[in-house]
Order: sequence, then C-alpha cells, then structure tokens
Amino acid sequence: MTFVTFDLAAYLESRRLGVERALERAARWTAAELPDAEAEAVRHGVMSGGKRLRPVLCVTAYTACGGAESEAAYDLAASLELIHAYSLMHDDLPCMDDAELRRGRPTTHRVHGGGVTMRAGAALIPAAALQAFRASRALGRTAREAAGIAHVLMEASGGSGMVGGQWLDLEGEGRALRALELDRLHRLKTGALLTASLQMGAMAAAAPEPTTAALIEYGRAVGLAFQVADDILDATSDAASLGKNPSDAELDKSTYVTLHGLEEARVRAQALVDRAVGALEGAGTDVPALAALADFVVSRSH
Repeated sequence: MTFVTFDLAAYLESRRLGVERALERAARWTAAELPDAEAEAVRHGVMSGGKRLRPVLCVTAYTACGGAESEAAYDLAASLELIHAYSLMHDDLPCMDDAELRRGRPTTHRVHGGGVTMRAGAALIPAAALQAFRASRALGRTAREAAGIAHVLMEASGGSGMVGGQWLDLEGEGRALRALELDRLHRLKTGALLTASLQMGAMAAAAPEPTTAALIEYGRAVGLAFQVADDILDATSDAASLGKNPSDAELDKSTYVTLHGLEEARVRAQALVDRAVGALEGAGTDVPALAALADFVVSRSH
C-alpha cells in the first residue's frame, strides 16, 4: 500500500530531531557516571545514528492518545533507544555476531575494545529504566504508573523479550528452524521492544484499554514485519546499502527468506502490515503516521 497524502519523510525528520536531542541529554548524564573509556563507548553506541524507529513510534503513540509533544515525551522515547543501542553494542561483539560495521561505521568494540563495550552496554540497561521512570513522572504519571511504564520496558528487554530472542538466535545458528520457532524468536528479539514502544506511549498518555490493546496488536504485527523485511534486505543488499555486512548466510541462520523464499517473504511482510493497520482501524484509531510507518517498515532500503 502507498500513502500519498502523508509526508512521512518530513514527519520522520521532525521527530528524529527531538529524539536526537533527548539522546544527547540521556547519553550525557549516563556517561557522567562512568570512567572515560566507558563514557566514550556509550556515546559511540548511542549517538551513531539509525532509523530511531522505536522512539518515533513511542512519541507517535503518545500524541495519538492525546499527549502533547514535549521534551519529556522525547525523553521517555529515548529510553527505548538506550536499550536498542546496548543490544546492538552487545550483539556485535565477537562472542555473538562479531560484526565489523554498524550503520556504515566501525562497531563500538572495534573502536573501544570488547571489555569496555560490554561494560558500557550493561550501564545503559539501568540508565534506560531510570530514564523511563523520570520521564513518565515528568509527563504527569504517578510513581506507581511510572514504575509500570519502566516495568514494560524492562520486561520487553529481558529474558521474556529481547534478550530471550537473542539467546534463541544464537542457539539457532547452524540449525534449520521451523516457521513457529522463527516467529517466536523474532517476536522476542525484535518485536518485544518495538511493541513496548507503542504500549509505553499509550500508558504515558493514560489511554483507554481498547486503544492500548490496538496499539499493542499493531506493534506485534509491525515488529514481525520489520524482521521479515530485514531478512529480505540481508538477502538482497550489500554492505554499502545496509551500512553493515549481511551476515545471516555467513552465520548459517534460518531466515524468512531461507524458509519461505523471497517472494513469499515479501507477501508475508505485507500481510503483517495489513494486520497492523487493521488493528488500528478496528479500534477506531485512525493515525495516518502509524499507517505510513507500518508501510515504511517493509518498503525501506536499509
């Protein structure tokens, strides 16, 4: 599907600027508590660019549920990117994917060393939880509500979310995964944090339960679509286009392309986007930005 009436590029650029400013604030106070080497690694991992999709989704959900765009809203969104940054810093380490490039730049451990990168990444986890709590309080949530929002972030980040998915990913190297196994892996590794972006935005705006549920369903579908699209890009693009070296084939990982073939993977990605938009429409949540973002997930080139 194509959205001709919504200027997604302008929308992403305007939200990206708010996200980058929030990340500068977050990286500054996180780094202030660390030794110089780890502080530099934090800045390298956090301020290295990227799509910033998770924080943009968080702010979009927050404003869609009646919240006003503000510095505190972006600070909440930045907590998700702190977790995402830590996950990439650790995912690129030699003991995991041993990646040399990330977003067209040398990975953090290539610049700062493995030990420093491991410690800097670990420091971002409690920093993200504290960031989410403080920002939620600044948005008017009670201490209990703010703790609930931070809990969503940590649950999506841990063994029942992203970390659990990373573990399944490592366990799956060199083994042909079945379709349900591959879905479970990526619902955790990619989908959990992306879904939390929508849920946290809704919770911060004190959205009604049906609206929150629709945003969660949207997030689950978009999260899986994002990974299917990633697998397609990994199979069809080069390092110059992706900003990293395609690694799935080298690591002998099961992907949606190896399991279903390229064309069927594209069909599945689009079906997931349609499911995401349908969840919003079913709840009467008409948000052009979210519909366009879902389409962007499968049409992007990197």
